[in-house]
Amino acid sequence: MKKRVSLKDIAQEAGVSTALVSYVLTNKEEKARVGREMANKIRKIARKLNYQPNYLARSLKSGRTDTIGLIVADISNPFFGQIARIVEDEAKRHNITVIFGSSDENAEKSADLINVLLNRQVDGLIVVPSEGSEQQILQLSERHFPFVLMDRPFPSIAASSISINNFGASYNAVEHLLRTGRKRIGMIAYQTGLHHIAERRRGFEVALANAGLKTEKRLKLARYSHLREDIRKAIDQLRGGKHPADALFFATNSLAIEGLRYISELGIRVPEQLAIVSFDESEAFDLFHAPVTFIRQPIREMGKAAVQLLLSQIADSERPPEDIRIDAELVVRRSSAAS
Repeated sequence: MKKRVSLKDIAQEAGVSTALVSYVLTNKEEKARVGREMANKIRKIARKLNYQPNYLARSLKSGRTDTIGLIVADISNPFFGQIARIVEDEAKRHNITVIFGSSDENAEKSADLINVLLNRQVDGLIVVPSEGSEQQILQLSERHFPFVLMDRPFPSIAASSISINNFGASYNAVEHLLRTGRKRIGMIAYQTGLHHIAERRRGFEVALANAGLKTEKRLKLARYSHLREDIRKAIDQLRGGKHPADALFFATNSLAIEGLRYISELGIRVPEQLAIVSFDESEAFDLFHAPVTFIRQPIREMGKAAVQLLLSQIADSERPPEDIRIDAELVVRRSSAAS
């Protein structure tokens, strides 16, 4: 059997110490003040000798695996796909490998994924929690395992989280519709107890109330498992009667995309008959005949902050939880033009 190439082999050929080789191959040459020319020489020798790091030995020595887990709610949703990409890129900058999983908005699958990742001995977790997963998150907290909640905080659990100001973003979107002359604004949201959706609903209701408008029967809920059916029913109800809605606010991009399909089928003119605003962005919004106004979440900032916060927790187990809120941006386009 061919002998495994070691750091010592590389050090001998380069004429330096094994410690210096270790610094370079773990991307810590600046800390050790290794010159760029020497660092490039060491990496070239490592490639020539086909050096393969012994991650098992390294993890046994350090007590870390240099891996983290990321659990998103639905990887088929472009929003979570972007989060995964940004988290992976930011982790790579710190020489950390990311193991992905998608709960598909299912608490049981979320529990299974957490157990699998813990058994893989990841150093920490970034979790976009599904509904009904509070107990799983509480158990992580009680065992002092490093984790960060992303996009969806649980206010009742003392845990680090990265999210946006959902209430403020929703409030601003409704205020924008009011400024364009809309008075009969409806909202379609998921039927869920998750905090971020509840805050979006609250922002909608408070904005209308502050404008002296009634919210009764203006908020409609759709089930995740019956999306198409419930959205069509909601739009029929909001557009029916003597005073049909003149604007719709969708709580997520997946709700908006399904709603836009039905609005097109009905032949409703946007924005002349109905203004549209959605939370989150989607490439589909650019393809609609009236480009859709949307609330842009700062995904890159959120993803990078989540990784950095998790690494800080891994480095310091006594670090207190941080709840970081970031403002979102309303991107105004033709779908919400003045009536």
